[in-house]
Amino acid sequence: MKKLLKYTGLFLLGLIVFLGLYVLAGLGLGRMGTAEEANAKDDLFIYILTNGVHTDLVMPIKTDIIDWSQQVKFENTKSKRTDYNFIAIGWGDKGFYLDTPTWAELKFSTAFRAATGMSTAAIHTTYYRRMEEGDDCVKIGISNDQYQRLVNFIQKDFIKKSNGDLTHIATDAVYGDSDAFYDATGSYSLFTTCNSWTNRALKAAGQKASVWTPFDKGIFHQYQAAKMAAGSMYGW
Repeated sequence: MKKLLKYTGLFLLGLIVFLGLYVLAGLGLGRMGTAEEANAKDDLFIYILTNGVHTDLVMPIKTDIIDWSQQVKFENTKSKRTDYNFIAIGWGDKGFYLDTPTWAELKFSTAFRAATGMSTAAIHTTYYRRMEEGDDCVKIGISNDQYQRLVNFIQKDFIKKSNGDLTHIATDAVYGDSDAFYDATGSYSLFTTCNSWTNRALKAAGQKASVWTPFDKGIFHQYQAAKMAAGSMYGW
């Protein structure tokens, strides 16, 4: 019995130390940034959106590069409306997306599978009619070449059917009338989170990003710091 208590105590201590180091690494590396590509034109604008925990990339539905509605079908939303102007795309754990509508309903099994990379992934898409900059939404200018790379990054993580269509997940666990879920490649884990996916997408598109971050705060720090620096430069 004493040995069991000893090993249990050591395990819990190790777990606490690991989680502490994880948080410190996430916060520290999140504040360390990678530079955006120089001399890129602002051919169009995209957004980074957060709900305080999870980040999405928001893009215009139709450009010369891609019409997202041809792949992410309007008909897969509850509203089936076609008058939207923007699409938000985020990657994450399928169990969290579909089985955890609120934090109060989070199951240990879902959290354990997500933390350890034992579950599957999904992509969540949401249509919007308009976007507004704010503390939870950052607007980014991006060149056509950079946007093409961003599109390529996102598209490779959709699981496609043999005919090339995206694999829509038919579920009632949507968040509203304008969103839908699709099967995605990869597995969520403590080291591969929804926010680290967004961060990698920004790097692929030559934008400011964190060295590594599992949290939304790391990504937003890069753009808040740049905004403050610009304000200081111009005496704002």
